[in-house]
Amino acid sequence: MKPTLTIRGFDVFRGYLDAAKQREIVGNLRSVIRTAPLFSPETRWGKKMSVQMTSAGKYGWFSDRRGYRYEEHHPNGGAWPPIPEAILRVWHEVSGLERAPDCCLLNLYRASAKMGMHQDRDEADFSWPVVSISLGDDGLFRIANEERGGKTESIWLQSGDVVVMGGKARLHHHGIDRIRSGTSTLLQNGGRINLTMRVVD
Repeated sequence: MKPTLTIRGFDVFRGYLDAAKQREIVGNLRSVIRTAPLFSPETRWGKKMSVQMTSAGKYGWFSDRRGYRYEEHHPNGGAWPPIPEAILRVWHEVSGLERAPDCCLLNLYRASAKMGMHQDRDEADFSWPVVSISLGDDGLFRIANEERGGKTESIWLQSGDVVVMGGKARLHHHGIDRIRSGTSTLLQNGGRINLTMRVVD
C-alpha cells in the first residue's frame, strides 16, 4: 500500500484505520492501562511532561533526571503487558517487516498537552522504522530536519492516521504543537492517543 502523502520522508497513511478498528484498538489499550497505569514522566531537567504515558511490549520508554531510556519494568515494578495483536497488525502491514517491535509507547494528550521537537534516538539500530498511530482528537504534527533549526512543515493528524518514519527521515526532529479538542468522539473523556512502535535492541 502506498502512503497518501510523504512529508520530508515521513509516509502518512490518511484514514488507515476505520472506525471499527480504532474502537478495537482503544478497547485493547484499556487492558494495557489496567496492567501498566498511565504516569507523567519527568524530563532530565526535573520538569513534568504534559503528556501521560505507558508502554506495551518487551520494553517501555521512560524518562527522569537520569535521562531518557528504555526499561524492562513499569514504575510500579511490574512487567509491561504484551503489544495487542490489532496494533502489531498495523506495524506489519505498513512497515512490511516480519520482525515485531520491542516497544509500543502510548502517549495521552489532553487539551493543553504538547510534545517538543525531538529525535527518536534511544534505540540501538536506526535502520528500523518508527510506526505511529493517531487516535482521538486532531494533533498538529510538526516535522523538521535531522539538524536543529531551519524551516519546518506541519500537518494535522486525525484519528485513524498512521505515519511511518524511516530511512533518511528516521532521525528527523518532530513534535506535537497542539491538540484540537472536540474533533473526535473516540475517547470517552476526549484527548488524543499516539502510539509509536519501535525496535529497541
